Amino acid sequence: MDEMEEELKCPVCGSFYREPIILPCSHNLCSACARNILVQTPDAESPQSRASGSAVSDYDYLDLDKMSLYSEADSGYGSYGGFVSAPTTPCQKSPNGVRVFPPAAPQHLLPVPPGALTPVPRNACITCPQCHRSLTLDERGLRGFPRNRVLEAVVDRYQQSKAAALRCQLCEKTPTEATVMCEQCDVFYCDPCRLRCHPPRGPLAKHRLVPPAQGRISRRTSPRKISTCTEHELENLSMYCVQCKTPVCYQCLEEGKHGTHEVKALGAMWKLHKVVRDQISHCTVKLRQTTGLMEYCLEVIKENDPSGFLQISDALIRRVHMTEGQWGKGTLTPRMSSDFDLTLDSGPLLQTIHQLDFVQMKVPAAPMLQLEECCTQNNSATLSWKQPPLSTVAEVYVGPETICTVDGLHFNSTYKSRVKAFNSSGVGQYSKTLVMHTSEAGLAPCDIQSIGPVAWFTFDPASAHPDIMFSNDNLTVTCSSYDDRVVMGNTAFSRGVHYWEMTVDRYDNHPDPAFGVARGDVLKDVMLGKDDKAWAMYVDNNRSWFMHNNSHTNRTDGGIAKGSTIGVLLDFTRGILIFLINDEQQGPVAFDSLEGAYYPAISLNRNVQVTLHTGLPIPDFYTPGEPDPTGSVC
Repeated sequence: MDEMEEELKCPVCGSFYREPIILPCSHNLCSACARNILVQTPDAESPQSRASGSAVSDYDYLDLDKMSLYSEADSGYGSYGGFVSAPTTPCQKSPNGVRVFPPAAPQHLLPVPPGALTPVPRNACITCPQCHRSLTLDERGLRGFPRNRVLEAVVDRYQQSKAAALRCQLCEKTPTEATVMCEQCDVFYCDPCRLRCHPPRGPLAKHRLVPPAQGRISRRTSPRKISTCTEHELENLSMYCVQCKTPVCYQCLEEGKHGTHEVKALGAMWKLHKVVRDQISHCTVKLRQTTGLMEYCLEVIKENDPSGFLQISDALIRRVHMTEGQWGKGTLTPRMSSDFDLTLDSGPLLQTIHQLDFVQMKVPAAPMLQLEECCTQNNSATLSWKQPPLSTVAEVYVGPETICTVDGLHFNSTYKSRVKAFNSSGVGQYSKTLVMHTSEAGLAPCDIQSIGPVAWFTFDPASAHPDIMFSNDNLTVTCSSYDDRVVMGNTAFSRGVHYWEMTVDRYDNHPDPAFGVARGDVLKDVMLGKDDKAWAMYVDNNRSWFMHNNSHTNRTDGGIAKGSTIGVLLDFTRGILIFLINDEQQGPVAFDSLEGAYYPAISLNRNVQVTLHTGLPIPDFYTPGEPDPTGSVC
C-alpha cells in the first residue's frame, strides 16, 4: 500500500486526488487544479499552430510513451528513465517532483470556490503536467473530461486505512481525536465540539451517536455511488460506446453524437474488461518470470567454463522452448468470460399450462340461472348462470363463458332460454327455462298498417370517436375537430322495418355530413362510407351522393341547411336502405341486399350539430315488403 501512495497524489498540488478527472492522455488531475492551470488560447491562434510552437513535438510524445514500455512496473527488469524537457521550456517542481507548467492565468480564470460555475473561455486549453501535451477544450470545458470515480474510491479507501485515529472535523485549529460520530450528520466530533455544535436537545436529540470506529465501518459499508453522465448529470450511466470507449446514458444515445455508434450494455463490457484485466495480470507475472530467465541465460553465456556450460545448456534450451510454448498456447490466447447471460422464455410453458383441462369423472349438474343479471334491452337478451353451490364438479379454468348476450332478436317477441354444462365425461342437464320478452318497440310487417312506433335508441358515447361531443341525453351530437368523425347508435338492427330522423341544428361553412348505417367495426376517423363497413349518403347545401367503400354514386340535386330533416329508412324484409330530406325521398333506393346487423350512424365535423329523433312511424309513402314463410320479420 505504501508504494501506491505516489500514484494517488495529484502532480499539481501534491495532495491526494480530490474529484479527479481523466485527461485524453490518460493522466489524472484534481478538478480544482485543472481549473487553475487552464489557459485561454488567443482567437487568432489555432490548435495546430500552438502545437507546432510547443517545446515538445508529437514525436516526442510518442517516444515518451514508448519509454514506459520498459519501466519496472511493466516487466520488473530495467530502470525507469526520467523525462528531460527542452532547455527553453519553463518549468517548476510540484510537491511530488513532477514538473508543472502553470501559465499566467487571466483574471476571469482565477480559482473559484468548489461547486461554482467556471466560465470556460473560447479556445481554452490545458497542458498535462506529466506528459506536457496541450489539450484543446470544446464548448463543454472541463465538464467534457470524465470523472475518475475509481481513483476517487481508491483514494478514500487508502486514506481510511492509513488513518490511525479519526480526528474531529469541526476543530478550528489542530484537530483532536474524535470521540463520537453522528450517523445522521455523518460528522466526527470531539467532546468540546459535540457539546458546542451538536447538543442533545431539539431535533438533534433524535440523532444516533456511535463510536468513531463503528462510524468508519458504516462509511465503508455505505451503498455504492451510482455514476452519472458528465453531460446529463441527472441520468445514470447504463451503456458503453464501443467507438468512443466511454460510458454513456440513454439520453446521449437519443440526442448526442453516440446515436449512430455501436453500444453495448455497461455490465457486459465490465465483465469483458475484467477478464482482460485478469489476463493482463497473468501476463505481467509471466513476463517477470520470462525476463528473469532471459537475464539468467545472459549471465550463463558470460561464463568461460566450457564443461559447466555444456552441462546445463540442454536444460536451459528445454526451459526456453517450454516457456515459448506456454506464451503461444495459453498466455497470449484471449480468454473467454466464464459468465454468460441466460434468458429463459416461459411464455410457451405458461400457455400450455393454461390450456390444460383435467378430465372430470362426473357429469356436471345443471347450471343455475342468475335472474338478477339476466335482462333484455331493445332487441338484445343477456343470460347469466353459475355452477350450483353444492356441486362436486368444478372446471379448473373459469372464463367469461358464464354470461352471454344475443343481439339482433325480434322486437316485441318472447324467447325461452336455458343452458347446460358439459365436460369430458358427458353432458349435464338443462337449467330451468327462462322466459324473456324483448322491448315493445318494433312491428312485424303484418302489423305495419297500425302505424305503431319502431325502435327507440340514442347515440352511443362508448363506441364514438373521442372528438364527438354529446348533449341532450346523448340525442344531440357535434364534433370538436374539423375532420369528419363517426358516431353510432347504441342499438343494432337485423330484422324488421325501422325509421329514424335527424334534425340539423347548426350548419356552417357548407360541410358534408354523412348519414346511414354501419357495422360495429367501422372506421371512426374518416367520413362514413369511406370503408366497406358503412352505407351512407353525404350531402352539402346543393346536392347529395350515396357512398360505400369510397364509391360515389347517384348524385342528386337538393341539399340541406339549418333546420333540415334527414330521414333513414331501413327495411330488412327487402334488404334495402332509403334516405329522405325534409320528408321527400332523396334519389332512388340507395342500397339493397343488406343482411346482418347494422347500427345507425352519422359522420360530421365541428361545423355541424344534429339531434336524433327515434320511435317514429314509417312514412306514408312507403309500402313494406312481404314477411318470410315463417311469419317473422327476418
